[in-house]
Amino acid sequence: MRYLIILLLVGSVMSCSIQKQGTKQAFEDSKVDNDTIRIANDSLEYEIIIVEPGFNAWLASQRPRGYYGLNYLDQRNEFYIIIYNMRVNDPMGFDPNLYPFRINYEMGVDYGYEVNYLLYHYFLFFEEKYNQRLR
Repeated sequence: MRYLIILLLVGSVMSCSIQKQGTKQAFEDSKVDNDTIRIANDSLEYEIIIVEPGFNAWLASQRPRGYYGLNYLDQRNEFYIIIYNMRVNDPMGFDPNLYPFRINYEMGVDYGYEVNYLLYHYFLFFEEKYNQRLR
């Protein structure tokens, strides 16, 4: 049984010293200790788990499901994942607290809309919150 576990656990990142000056008030107002999203695609045996304070509230302020096409989300995620995984492999160049785990995402596999939608928005959230550019 194949599982795609995309575990982006950056709760430990809170302890690192990276702070974005002028962080939007939405982040401060929306911090929740147990802000976890789990999406399981049982028919394909893939799952995404996002554990990140403030992500749920941030996601609610973004473009709704259906705004982006699946092809767009898939292409953007492939690009983001390549860069993210390169940074995971370079702990001397990038903070290992921000990039703790590789994302096992196989190009060409149809993970479904929900997984791609949440992964894409997590990358946008990650860039904004931690002042990282994955482009």
